[in-house]
Amino acid sequence: MAIIHVLLSGGIGSRLWPLSRKQQPKQYLDLFDGQSLFGLTVQRNAKIAEEVIVVGNKDNAHLSEKAMLSGGLPYRSIVEATPRNTAAAIAFAAFALSPGDILIVTPSDHMIAGEEAYQSAMRLGIQKAKDGFIVTFGIHPTRPETGYGYIEFEGDKVKSFREKPNQDTAEDFIERGTFLWNSGMFCFQASVFLDELKNYEPTVYESAKIAWEAAKDGKLDEALSLQIPSISVDYAVMERSKKIRVVPTEFEWSDLGSFEALYDYLVSTGYPKDENGNIVIGTDKFAGFVGLRNTIFVCTKDAYLVVQKERSQDVKKIYNMLEKHQSKLLD
Repeated sequence: MAIIHVLLSGGIGSRLWPLSRKQQPKQYLDLFDGQSLFGLTVQRNAKIAEEVIVVGNKDNAHLSEKAMLSGGLPYRSIVEATPRNTAAAIAFAAFALSPGDILIVTPSDHMIAGEEAYQSAMRLGIQKAKDGFIVTFGIHPTRPETGYGYIEFEGDKVKSFREKPNQDTAEDFIERGTFLWNSGMFCFQASVFLDELKNYEPTVYESAKIAWEAAKDGKLDEALSLQIPSISVDYAVMERSKKIRVVPTEFEWSDLGSFEALYDYLVSTGYPKDENGNIVIGTDKFAGFVGLRNTIFVCTKDAYLVVQKERSQDVKKIYNMLEKHQSKLLD
C-alpha cells in the first residue's frame, strides 16, 4: 500500500486574467518569492507521499514537466488529450495504481500555510482512507465567501454539499458554524474510489477505463477521451457516496482563484499598498489612484486590468467576452 500524491494541473485560472493565460496558467506563475503554486504544492506533499502522478492536459504538460524537473522529484505523468473534468482525471490516476494504494488528490493552484497542521490533516485523512472511506478536507471559513462551495458537517460526517451561495446564504452559513469551505482535496484508496465511480457513474467509469487502457506512455487518445462524459468528481461521487468523511482542517488556505484572494495574500506578506488600499501588480512604474479604494491595477505586456477588490469575481465576465471573440489576449 503506497501513498501517492495525485496532482491535478488542469485549469486556466480565468478569474486571474490577464496574469493567468492559456499558455501560462496561474499555477505556473512565479509570484510567490520566485516560486509557483505548482512547485509549492509538490514540495508540501513530498513529505507525505512516496510518489507523484501529475494529471494535466496536453497544453500544460510541458509546463508541468519543467516544474517537476526543476524540483528534482521523480514523477509519472498522465496527459489528457482533451479536458474531461475531475471525475475522469482522478479515475485515470486510480487506474494507473494498485487497488490498495492511497491517493492524496490536490489541485496545483492553492496556497496553504501551516505545514504541521497540513501534515496532521493528511495523516488523519490517510487513516480514514485505510478504513475504506473517501475523505474530503474542509476549511474553516473566515468570511462569507460566495466563490466557494461549502460542506455542511457534524464531527467527521458530511450532512450535505452546497454549491456556491449568494451573499445572504453565505452569511447564514458562517453564523450557523456548521459549514466548511470545500477545498477540492481528497484522500481514498484507488479501489474504493473506482468502485463508487462505477456504482454512481458507470458510463464515466467504463469510458475512462477504455481510454486509459489504450493510452501510450500515459498519453490519452483524443477520440476515446471524447467518449467520456465531462463531470466533476463532486457531482459524480462526493455528493452521492455513502462512504464520505470530512477532515476539518486548521491550516490557512486559499484557492487564489480571484484577485481578491491574491490581494489578501500579497498584502498579508507585506506587499506595498497606498493609504487607500490600492495595489499595483506587474509593473514597477508609478500608478496613482484618485478617489479609489481597494483597487487592483494589473499590468501585462499586452493588457491592463483595473478591478475593485470586492468585484474580482466579475473578471470572469471579461474573460468570457474575450473568449467569445476568440481573442489572442487569452493565449
